[in-house]
Amino acid sequence: MPKDLNWAIGGEAGDGIDSTGKIFAQALSRAGRHVFTSKDFASRIRGGYTAYKIRSSTDRVESVVDRLDILVALTERTIDENMDELHEGSVIIYDGERTEMEDVEVPEGMIGLDVPLKRLAEEAGGAIMQNIVALGAACEATNFPIENLDSALEKKFGAKGESIVENNKTAARKGQEYVQENFDYEFDYDIDTTDNDYVLLNGDEAIGMGAIAAGCRFYSGYPITPATDVMEYLTGRIEQFGGEVVQAEDELSAINMALGAARAGARAMTATSGPGIDLMTETFGLVAQSETPLVIADVMRSGPSTGMPTKQEQGDLNMTLYGGHGEVPRFVLAPTTISECFHKTVEAFNLAEKYQIPVFLLADLSMAVTEQTFEPEEFDMDAVEIDRGKVVDEDEVDSWTDEQGRFQPHFPTADGISPRAFPGTTDGAHMSTGLEHNALGRRTEDTEVRVEQVEKRNQKVETAKEREAFEPREFGDEDADNLVISWGSNEGAMNEALAFLEEDGVDVRFLSVPYIFPRPDLSDEIEAADEVVVVECNETGQFANLLERDALTRLKRVNKYNGVRFKADELAEEIEDALQQEEVTA
Repeated sequence: MPKDLNWAIGGEAGDGIDSTGKIFAQALSRAGRHVFTSKDFASRIRGGYTAYKIRSSTDRVESVVDRLDILVALTERTIDENMDELHEGSVIIYDGERTEMEDVEVPEGMIGLDVPLKRLAEEAGGAIMQNIVALGAACEATNFPIENLDSALEKKFGAKGESIVENNKTAARKGQEYVQENFDYEFDYDIDTTDNDYVLLNGDEAIGMGAIAAGCRFYSGYPITPATDVMEYLTGRIEQFGGEVVQAEDELSAINMALGAARAGARAMTATSGPGIDLMTETFGLVAQSETPLVIADVMRSGPSTGMPTKQEQGDLNMTLYGGHGEVPRFVLAPTTISECFHKTVEAFNLAEKYQIPVFLLADLSMAVTEQTFEPEEFDMDAVEIDRGKVVDEDEVDSWTDEQGRFQPHFPTADGISPRAFPGTTDGAHMSTGLEHNALGRRTEDTEVRVEQVEKRNQKVETAKEREAFEPREFGDEDADNLVISWGSNEGAMNEALAFLEEDGVDVRFLSVPYIFPRPDLSDEIEAADEVVVVECNETGQFANLLERDALTRLKRVNKYNGVRFKADELAEEIEDALQQEEVTA
């Protein structure tokens, strides 16, 4: 396996850590290397430790690891925070002329590159480019052709004018030349490049891309970490396809605007995180009662309450399953990778319209903010199929009218799916209400009609179970005695953990589940395995509880809820420990 390069930059929030990391990730990607990033940032605008890490290889990478080869340290704390991941031969790039860095002691066995980042940046045109100087130094330490960095700088700063681009290129070369002229080390790193062409994007961007591909033409949302990038991606892009993005004044307005657009016939969605879902909950019932197709993305973060807004957790599963008063039929999809964020978004829109039901798209912070490389064909727009469901035009409306010629938008069909007429359809005028209603959409308290409508709405979920393939994704040894089940963004770390487990002689079959409700019945798989472990990022084992109820058996669990995603090597160790447990504990 080609040698990975693990690079990071760290400092205080407001030091340009994120933009610097993205520039280097883009440069590596454009050099034909695979990239997987990880971010650690504080829940404040300025101040607090922030880091951006990149794992890169000529082979595909799907997880982070406990190793750092190159560290750009803008503060002394950055070195302390990453000490456990540094190793003999690690390169630390820092600016000893900065007051807070002048007393830095590079640990024994590591290489310290004291580069006057600020001074060199000022010589290139401005101190603001000191991080770009550090990237140039990193290029020299890794023998990475700086021309690849040039293309990333052009993409980042091109809109600001040619002089800004050239100043940044100059800054990068000053960092490169300073290391060449002042340090005589045999660096242990040599970044290979290839001619491969990759797409680099994060989960939020993939959701936005999927929405456009699916024909979404209205998005309303309120900025909230870590879902905001969905709105930012769509803004300026969806308009090119006749769509509209509206930044609402709050989450209540956001979901109700999206509901209104969907009632008008547009494919519509909103995206938020846990606190926003709390506020949107009342509308879930109106969406279901009015049988309006709507996609609601929940990009999870650590809770409850404000919790840790910039940290990882999968704690909203129960809320998306059960949120809303009364009994609300719904679908809950959980993408397992960044590329699946694209495909599951398309699927969510199709399911919403085919079954006229709210669909929750359950992603999380580690997936949302992670940039990863993919083959362009993984996002084949031409292969996207759009199914708008049981929409009737003026020639079909007559088939769904009562004796008086009135269209019946809530007609109790055997499969639970009523006809849908867009506004403006001749003879398709109708009404829907949050009150219980009859086939015409008129309010009623008739007991027989009430039972009929409740059963009709819930029948849609049963119909979907019969018609759709809600299956897990399978990896590892299909004949293994040990079964690991997980959901959502843990798939990448678990896939790489399989290699560690195999090295230790542990055979594992891995099922990654993208469908929370309806979900596949895994009872037979669970019964056939000697040991079963469920992996998820929450404390109470919300998904494990569902599986235990389905299979009527107790399952072993690996839970992480400290705000940090799973790492492959760590996860392999945790699974081995869980398999050795004699008794299952809740």
